[in-house]
Amino acid sequence: MKTVTLPAGERVPAFGQGTWHMGDDRARRTEEVAALRLGLDAGLTLIDTAEMYGDGRAETLVGEAIAGRRDEVFLVSKVLPQHATRRGTLAACEQSLKRLNTDRIDLYLLHWRGNVPFAETLEALSALARAGKIRHYGVSNLDLADMEEWSALAGGEGVASNQLLYNLTRRGIEWDLLPWLRERHIPVMAYSPLEQARLLGHAGFTAFAGRHAMTPAQAALAWLLDKDDVIVIPKCAHRERLKENLGALDIRLTPAQRTELDRLFPPPAAPRPLEML
Repeated sequence: MKTVTLPAGERVPAFGQGTWHMGDDRARRTEEVAALRLGLDAGLTLIDTAEMYGDGRAETLVGEAIAGRRDEVFLVSKVLPQHATRRGTLAACEQSLKRLNTDRIDLYLLHWRGNVPFAETLEALSALARAGKIRHYGVSNLDLADMEEWSALAGGEGVASNQLLYNLTRRGIEWDLLPWLRERHIPVMAYSPLEQARLLGHAGFTAFAGRHAMTPAQAALAWLLDKDDVIVIPKCAHRERLKENLGALDIRLTPAQRTELDRLFPPPAAPRPLEML
């Protein structure tokens, strides 16, 4: 399994499992749990979730899936910005720990910027780390100006990752944010790598995948896995789709293929506002 190194030196899988929109339908629960467990068997031991996902139902689902296997898992969750006061962050983390049925979260993220000052959130994250409730902390959906502000604060240099919308159709971060993160060895965690499946219906892209003996999903994931500082976290609620996605790990893009993808999905030619889903 390819890995990515966090700023503190810990190596984590470059291919993880997302859980957005999982846990919402009890009829799908057995298959969703089975898919997460199959991912663990295949080495996809980084699992990303959040208190927001299904109002905690995704965290409960993850807790069920990792029962008896907690020590195998690098567990990521997030605090909502409206909860990100000092007291609110501590309370939100405790609730997430309860739903996940664990005593610690490996990486705890601020989900996006709200009205709470960063300094207050950082104070809470630092307190959680000292108490052993979380092992690392980071951010999600923060643009360059936000990152500069965050990193200038006490404890801000400890950010372990920035989780961002990043895929072939959403390359705006490559203009300035991604270079800034790379200079500081802060990896990107790329969510919605398939653009919520919309990439799978792109005519030019499906033709590219067919010419190179890949499925569109495998090609989209391989493009992200081609980068040494990007963690990709596709949601996969079905075991058969997970098996397909795992094929991306065997793909090594050639320079010609990278060039072809750049023609299909050009990198940014100017700054763009940060995109979110």
